[in-house]
Amino acid sequence: MTFLSVVSVVAGIMFGIGAIAAVIRIIRGPSILDRALATDVLLAIAICALGAEMALNRHTDTLVVMLILAMFAVVGSISIARFMAKQDAS
Repeated sequence: MTFLSVVSVVAGIMFGIGAIAAVIRIIRGPSILDRALATDVLLAIAICALGAEMALNRHTDTLVVMLILAMFAVVGSISIARFMAKQDAS
């Protein structure tokens, strides 16, 4: 095995463990803010995994997917923050 393939396997395992931990927090999170934060972490892990895959295979085919995931993360975070602000004001 080459060094690059070892690094890619280790990175894949780390991304997988992080994604599993985020999914567990989404399922078990006691509040909506815990679930929202775990969703943001899961989206960040997906974006980083796509970026690592792009770097390893030397292409830019999934760049649009990364940008759309980032947009969903930002819009989702803003929506939840506004929802919680309205709920606290009540």
